[in-house]
Parts: sequence; structure tokens; C-alpha cells
Amino acid sequence: MGRRTGNNVDKTAVLLVVAMAAFFNASMMSSINVALPTIGKEFAMDAIILGWVATVYPLTAAAFLVPFGRLSDIYGRKRIFTYGILIYTLASFLATVSTSGMMLIAFRIFQGIGASALFTTGVALITSVFGPGERGKALGIQVACVYTGLALGPLIGGFLTQHFGWRTIFWLNVLLGLIIIITVFWRLRGDWAEAKGARFDIIGSLLYGFTLVAVIYGFTQLPALNGIWLILLGSLGIFAFIQWEKRTSSPVLDINLFRHNTVFVFSNLAALINYSATFAVTFLLSLYLQYTKGFSPQNAGLVLVFMPAVQAAFSPFAGRLSDRVEPRLIASAGMALTTAGLVLLGFLGSETAIWFVITALIVLGFGFALFSSPNTNAIMSSVEKGAYGVASAMLAAMRQIGFTLSMGIAMMILSLYVGRVEITPEYYPQFLLSAKTAFIIFSVLCFGGIFASLARGRLRR
Repeated sequence: MGRRTGNNVDKTAVLLVVAMAAFFNASMMSSINVALPTIGKEFAMDAIILGWVATVYPLTAAAFLVPFGRLSDIYGRKRIFTYGILIYTLASFLATVSTSGMMLIAFRIFQGIGASALFTTGVALITSVFGPGERGKALGIQVACVYTGLALGPLIGGFLTQHFGWRTIFWLNVLLGLIIIITVFWRLRGDWAEAKGARFDIIGSLLYGFTLVAVIYGFTQLPALNGIWLILLGSLGIFAFIQWEKRTSSPVLDINLFRHNTVFVFSNLAALINYSATFAVTFLLSLYLQYTKGFSPQNAGLVLVFMPAVQAAFSPFAGRLSDRVEPRLIASAGMALTTAGLVLLGFLGSETAIWFVITALIVLGFGFALFSSPNTNAIMSSVEKGAYGVASAMLAAMRQIGFTLSMGIAMMILSLYVGRVEITPEYYPQFLLSAKTAFIIFSVLCFGGIFASLARGRLRR
């Protein structure tokens, strides 16, 4: 039997289902990056459309995160988690029957909706049942599962793509999803809804989703004029959203969390910067290894495994450490190491030795391990129980928005240097220049994130 709290909640069961969902979501994200060149060839997709196969998933997830977070506070975190895993598994099945690039992108949108329910409830479920003295350790285990999934994803994705085709990546997700669904109904008892009975803010949720999609989609369209107009429209939406949330009695996002909680504000800002500077690394390196270096999908996966493997190994340690040491110090050191890894990648060339790439990935992995668990612990420990769902949603939103912005930066640079063409050998030099430019921008962005991390102040007085 697993450990139970005073109200007869099985902590082990909660951690088990959340960790499994974190693992298979992460493995999906990293494995699809390795398969992108193969998918692009099958559907004759140009570099920009191919980028959307990876980008549309976090964009959709980000748009639904905060509404699902509020719904989980009102109707129960287990219930929303269960809906999420059902939607995600069905979308993974539909992706296996895609007959065009546009159809695959459409099913990835569906997949992102399900994923948002999982992202927003996972951390909140752990925070609901684990007390402050053990929460960092539990969150460290959850983060380790994320990075284990990221680590195994390129290996699994590369192997399956090379020997059985890219569709088997989605079939594997269907299998894992079914296992989690069975486990939820078998082991997970009870539910947590500290805001039960509150009214759900439909107008605020619509404004939030519209604003987020407009700004981020507009960003991916830069430097085109329609991108600028979408960003301006989204900026007006941000203003309208904030004004509405101030006036409504049951907001989807409590603005007071940002007004009076410095730890919450700057921890989320640090997360946004970190994810914006790191997510596209795997995407760009996957293309670099397979195009510039001529690696097979399987061998590219073997190289890419180093970063998430180091993340998985050190995340539990960093999480436990943040229960005893001020989280901002550990997280800021992690941000500094991440910056160093990105600077190294800025020196990539066509003749760069693989050991250099692996070294940069190890530095990145160690830096991200030190940053993520302590930063998550700081965010969740800075709010009251009734806001766990929304706080978890905000953290997940920062992650997904960061993912999308990171891909947006990469796609914008690709459009400037390569254009809307398939990446064939004649365009390899332009692609390499694009990748190096992106890594330089990411390193500058991450350097600024060090100061955002330090500015959060002390969590413990």
C-alpha cells in the first residue's frame, strides 16, 4: 500500500499517475523532434510548416492552461486530469492515421488540448497532498520523470522512426495513455477542489485564449506585417483581460497573485525566460545532426539524449536541496549554467566535433536540473491552497508559452535565412547560420533571466 495522508489519500498513487503522465508527455515532445525530417519528406513540407508540427502543440496547450487550472480548482483536479488523459490518448490515435501535414497539425492541436489539462493539474495534485517539508522532493521526482521522458524520447523516436516509421511514436503514446487511464481508475481515490462552488469565468477564459494565440501566432509570423497586427491586437486583448479580471467576482486568474507576491511573479518570469531560451535547442540540433552532420534519426537521438539524461539524474537532488536552501539561489545558479551551455552552441560549425556538442548538452542539462525543481517549488510554496490549480496552470503556461516563443524565434530566423523551402543540401549553409544565430539570441535571453531569478526575493523569512 502507498503512503496515505490523514484524509486517507494515497500519496504514492497521486505521484505515480502524475509522474507517468509527465513522462509520456515529455517523451512525445522530444521524440517528435527527431522524426521531423522524415515527416517533412513524406508530406513535402517546407521548413516553416514543418516547424508548426512542433509549435502548434505547446501553443494550443498554453491557450487552455489557465482555464483548465481554474476548472480544476472548482470541479476537482483528478477529474480534469482524467479528461485530459482521455483526450490526449484519442488525439494520439488520430495522429497515426494522418494522410497530410495539415491533418497531422490538426490532430496535434487536439493533442495540445488534452495535454493542457494534464500540465495544469499534475503539479497541483502533488502540491495538494504533499506538505512543505516533502513537496520539493516529490516535485523533484515529477521533474525527473519529465526529463527521463525527454531523455528516452530521442532514443525511442529515432529507433521507431528509422525502423518502423514515425507513426509508431503516436501508437506508443496510445499504449502509455491507456496504461495511465487504467491506473487512474484503479488506484487514484478522492479529489481536490478547494474552490468548489465558485463560478467559472467564461469571458475571462475566452479573452485569455484569444490574447495568447494572437500574440504568439503573430510572433511566429514576424517580420511579416500580419504578424505585427496580430501582436498589436493581442496586446489590446491583454489590457481587456486584465481589466475584466479586476472587475469580475470569480476571475479565471487572480490578478492579486501578481500584485502582492514578488516570489510568484519573478519565479514565473524566470521560468518563461528559461523555457523561451531552451526549448528550440532540441529542434535545431536534431536538424543540425541529420542535415549538416548526416546522422540517422537513431544516431541523432543518441546524441540528444545527454541533455535530458543529466536533467533527470540531478532534478531530484535539486528538488530536495530547495526544501532546505533558498530556491532562488539554486535556480539562479542553474540559469547561469544554462547560459554557458547556450554560448557553447553558438560556436557550432559544419566541422564541429560531436564531443563538443555533447559537452554543451551536458552543461545545459545540469543547468536546467538546478533551475526547474527549485523554481517550481518556489512558485507552488508562495500561494495558498485555494490557488494551487491556478498557480500550477500559470507555471505550465509559462512553460508552454516559452516553448512556443522559443520555436517562434527559431522559425523567424529560419524564414529570414532559409525561406519557405525544403532544407536540401544547397540550403545547409543558410540553415547552419540560422541555428548559430538562434543560439546566440537564446544565450543573451537566458543571461537576462539570471537577474529575473535573483530578483524574486526570499521565500523563507
